Amino acid sequence: MSRNLKLISIAVGLCMLMALSVSVSAQNRRYNRVNTKAEIDRLIRRVENQSDRFVRSFDRSLDNSRLDGTMREDNLNQRASALETDLDYLRQQFDRTDRYLDTRSQVSRVMSTAEGINGVVRRRRLGGNTERAWAQLRSELNALASAYNVRQLR
Repeated sequence: MSRNLKLISIAVGLCMLMALSVSVSAQNRRYNRVNTKAEIDRLIRRVENQSDRFVRSFDRSLDNSRLDGTMREDNLNQRASALETDLDYLRQQFDRTDRYLDTRSQVSRVMSTAEGINGVVRRRRLGGNTERAWAQLRSELNALASAYNVRQLR
């Protein structure tokens, strides 16, 4: 009886180990997935569209805040403009290359610029529309960062 119990315990343990290894293997495939250039193109397009929405909303929020007409407002709008410029440059470089990973440094720059804006949005109350627009943009930026294996926004 004791011997049978040991064999059953060993068999159950092996089954659990096999199930765990299958799960880990599936997770590794999901996280180490290789994207196609077409998929990255669609992702960049979504980031560009979300960025346009955010910048418009951000500008309106600043115009309706106590920062309206101040140098601080100008500086914040310049940050948003810098993000748009970085995205335009990413698009240009992306369209020129056959391998999307060749534009990793441009994505890093986009994320660095976005990090500064992220801090502003997190510290200030900019209104629901602007905060929602940023949340959507941030999500798309993080997807882009993940595809390129660069640091995401927190």
